[in-house]
Amino acid sequence: MEKLTFTMENYLEAIYELSTDGNGARISDIAERLGVTKASANSAMSTLSEKGLIINEKYKEIFLTPSGREFAEFTSKKHHVIQHFLTKVLKIDIVIADRDACAIEHVISNDSIHAMQKFILKPKN
Repeated sequence: MEKLTFTMENYLEAIYELSTDGNGARISDIAERLGVTKASANSAMSTLSEKGLIINEKYKEIFLTPSGREFAEFTSKKHHVIQHFLTKVLKIDIVIADRDACAIEHVISNDSIHAMQKFILKPKN
């Protein structure tokens, strides 16, 4: 899987989380979720489309390609594992944990994610 910038990973994750029941994500919803302008979101969509990660037809919803979905699911999973670890194990406030998870998910190793999952799932004695 090709390495993406943090920003592009965030766009894929937003599309993934906004896409429901076979519907794609709207550019205005993506921009709102990420706190960017529609122009910035459109520019990012062009980049993701060129990389074959989304299907982006003008004035239509945006859909993830199979490889885009795989990338987005993995990024989203990392986010949720980190957030869960921070809130349940370290007792960090959910707002802070969510913000930190968003930053950490882009640089953490798979080994660390698996160790967090294992620790979270470990039976309490």
